[in-house]
Amino acid sequence: MLMPNRSLLKVIVLGDSGVGKTSLMNQYVYKKFSQQYKATIGADFVTKELQIDDKLVTLQIWDTAGQERFHSLGIAFYRGADCCILVYDVNVPKSFETLQNWHEEFLKQADPTDPDTFPFVLIGNKLDVDGGSSRVVSEKTARDWCALKGNIPYFETSAKEDYNVDAAFLCIAETALANEHEQDIYLHRISESISETEQSGGCAC
Repeated sequence: MLMPNRSLLKVIVLGDSGVGKTSLMNQYVYKKFSQQYKATIGADFVTKELQIDDKLVTLQIWDTAGQERFHSLGIAFYRGADCCILVYDVNVPKSFETLQNWHEEFLKQADPTDPDTFPFVLIGNKLDVDGGSSRVVSEKTARDWCALKGNIPYFETSAKEDYNVDAAFLCIAETALANEHEQDIYLHRISESISETEQSGGCAC
């Protein structure tokens, strides 16, 4: 029996402290939710396997600390990422306003080959709080922001109620997979052009 194609995809989760980054990951990977808030120290990752078409995909999801004092750690964790998830709390306007900083910081630290096309996914979390009555950031506001960033996918979730979490992460996996495929083509083209240069005696040594 043929082994399906395997792919390891590195996904970084960013956003302010307390928006529910760890809760989203725990709900997705372990189907667990804890009311106790414990700030992430530095960074941690969990893995989840899923099948997309004929490919076995292992998502390596990195949970990073939202506090300022850990920002300097970013560069080590962001490198080699296939997708970045930005998370905010729909009830906390400041967590939405800082998305721009997280977006810029990630691109600066990760330094992807093509920053304009690097895949991001936006998640508005904590949809369940007060039955939605304390919500302040509207879906339209969030979608407008996504449109400005090149129409990045947007999901509204509740880690507590396990609402839309699987759908969001499936989209993340598919987005990262498509990006990985494009990177492969790009690198293949580079290696082809290098070998052509060598064949034509382009080395001036």
